[in-house]
Amino acid sequence: MVSQARKTTVVILGASGDLTQRKLGPALFHLMNSGSLPDLCSFVGVSRSKFSDEAFRSTLRESVDAVSDSDWAGFAERASYFQGSSTNALSLKLLDQQISEACGDDFADDRVYYLALKPSLYPDTLLALAESGSLNESLGSRRVVIEKPFGTDFESARKLNELAHSMMNEDQIYRIDHYLGKDTVQNILVFRFANAIFEPLWNRNYIDHVQISVLEDLGVENRGTYYDDSGVLRDMMQNHLMQLLALIAMEPPASSTADALRDEKAKVLSAVRRVDDDYATANSVRAQYDGYVSETGVDPDSSTATYGAVKLFVDTWRWQDVPFVLRSGKALSRKSSEISIEFKRPPQSIFGVSGDVMPNRLTISIQPDEGVHLQFVNKTPGAGTELAAETLEFHFPVGVIRDAYERLLLDAILGDATHFNRSDEIEYSWRIIDPFINAWLDGGTPKMLGYEPGSFGPMEAEGLLGEGREWI
Repeated sequence: MVSQARKTTVVILGASGDLTQRKLGPALFHLMNSGSLPDLCSFVGVSRSKFSDEAFRSTLRESVDAVSDSDWAGFAERASYFQGSSTNALSLKLLDQQISEACGDDFADDRVYYLALKPSLYPDTLLALAESGSLNESLGSRRVVIEKPFGTDFESARKLNELAHSMMNEDQIYRIDHYLGKDTVQNILVFRFANAIFEPLWNRNYIDHVQISVLEDLGVENRGTYYDDSGVLRDMMQNHLMQLLALIAMEPPASSTADALRDEKAKVLSAVRRVDDDYATANSVRAQYDGYVSETGVDPDSSTATYGAVKLFVDTWRWQDVPFVLRSGKALSRKSSEISIEFKRPPQSIFGVSGDVMPNRLTISIQPDEGVHLQFVNKTPGAGTELAAETLEFHFPVGVIRDAYERLLLDAILGDATHFNRSDEIEYSWRIIDPFINAWLDGGTPKMLGYEPGSFGPMEAEGLLGEGREWI
């Protein structure tokens, strides 16, 4: 029996928002233009704004760089607009019927619903999708992509998971974290598990500590209202940095399947040492950049942290007592995301004082200098024994890194959940971060520090690393 041909419709709920214009529209265009999408793939934008099909297409084109008329025409004919509310079941029922009629009886009717919405709208949107019959898989697959933040703490994330599971199977739910779509993040798995020389050293016997940094040089810009409700722990630490920690600390998966990979990440996150408020106070630093309270949308009396650093431990045989120190902040001296694995110094130095100052260090740079750097110690030419740090480097070629949303959108369309978060990962991550959120808010500890925009952040963050260590 010949299998039925399939049509795929990508439905963007919240299509008039910034995410659609800035990321989703360009990503879908580039996927189509590169021939990556299924032949029978179309796109429908949905929002309450009054747009014609042509007006919607025009807003998408504004965000696509250097596109020819012929290339755009091929994309535009696949894109249409539907005026309606994502939380109104009747409206979504009409959309469902419209897509079904366009698909016809000769094709399987596959759909991807992308929730490009305010997080507060997620529950009502999921309920409306279910009530309208839009999630019924009798005629084709139904997948729902949900943007971060997924919940605001463990309890809200658990309830949102329960709601989603009451109307869908887990394999229909794609919780997106765009960091997992970055080539340099996905390369962590290849670097670790395709190179046998590192695995024997990847443990507490040889590694002194791990630093994970996601730093931004801009302030909150036009996101003041959102950011003031979230802060650095919810905005960055619970999602991006937790995923980086999991990829660095996980065991090799048994296979390359989505569940095998996510099983190992979940095991790591479940093994992160649970802490109380006292620990969170003593092992974290919070700060706010000078001038933050004057930003648009920010409460003038805000106590929201724009910089955070925390120290965590993974209680497994491999990582027992190795500090994982995570930091993230806005309005800093540079934009940089990187992971630094610092190895232990030799147990004895035979080269004098200079031999004690330079540990081996492996740095995985996620952005903007995408690549891998290995620091080692070498003798300088000339008489005597003078030591110097040297670096072996690999850099990804300029211009080959694809936008993370392109990769993740294509994965969702093709049904590959490997680089999306599973429900248990989300809940474990919130369990890790919640004590720090509670300590910072309820007890007001540790003390809120300040730092100048364009600086390296508060000097007190050095203390989290311990004596003899420094931030890279």
